[in-house]
Formats: sequence, C-alpha cells, structure tokens
Amino acid sequence: MKILKITTVCAFLLCLTAGFSQSDNIVGVAAGNENFTTLVTAVKSADLVGTLSSEGPFTVFAPVNSAFSALPDGTVESLLKPENKSTLQGILTYHVVSGEYMAKDVIKAINDNNGEFNVKTVAGGDITLSLSDGNVMLKDAKGGMAKVVMADVDASNGVVHAIDGVVMPK
Repeated sequence: MKILKITTVCAFLLCLTAGFSQSDNIVGVAAGNENFTTLVTAVKSADLVGTLSSEGPFTVFAPVNSAFSALPDGTVESLLKPENKSTLQGILTYHVVSGEYMAKDVIKAINDNNGEFNVKTVAGGDITLSLSDGNVMLKDAKGGMAKVVMADVDASNGVVHAIDGVVMPK
C-alpha cells in the first residue's frame, strides 16, 4: 500500500511539473498549474507576487482550488476586496514557512518530535504538522485540519506542498 501511494504521488508530481523548468519560482509553479488559479488570484490581490518570487527559500503549503471552494459562501470574494488586503495577506503568509522543507524532512521532524512538529509561519503563527494514515496533516491555530495532497513540487526559491484545506491564523 505504501509503495502504491508513493508511486501515485510520483506520477502525479511528474504530471504537475511537466513543462516547468528548474528556474520557475513558487509563483511561476503555481501560475502554471490549473489547480492553483484561486491561490494565484489571491496572491496577486494581496500584492505578494514579489515576496513569493524573491530568493527565499520558502516552503509553501498551497491550498488547491477545491480548498478555497470549501470555505463559506462569499469568503473568497470578500477577501479579494481591496479593503481586506491586510487580512488576505495574513492568511496567505500563514501558509508560508521560511526555509525549504522537503516531505522526507517534514516526516523525519514529526517522527523525531513524538508525532507532532510545530513550524513558525512567515505570518508569525504556528502550524502543527503530524501524520495520519501516512499523510502529512496540518493543524492551524483554530484547530482546522488540512492534508498534504501533493508534496515536493520544486521551485527555484523553495518547495510547494499542495493541501486540501485553507489553514487559518488566530
């Protein structure tokens, strides 16, 4: 079962990264994938393109479109309004960690720390990483959970891990 999961993830990653060169930064990787159109729109609205295109390295836990769709009706539209820019920036930077943490490093850190590993986000809050049924899980400041559905998408300035939920700061 574990070999099947790894093979499936590897095949999915090959599809995801097809057509990307090693020089694509985090924003370029996200912009080139149809699963991240809502995230890219949000990053542009929050004026974070420059930040996420900078040298880094960064680890981005990137919500896929369905993660944003699962939020209460009107949430995304409200966050994209100019008057909510600082709130949107706080939410998006809560998904970013300084440094490059590949999946194997994350899993080792979780296992080395009694099943949970806390990471400090660029926004200043903490996310707790753990394992459930072989999947890396994120627990946000409000107790919400998200699962890594795609790991280790390499970018020139870090790594992207796609998640199935939007994690929220306090």
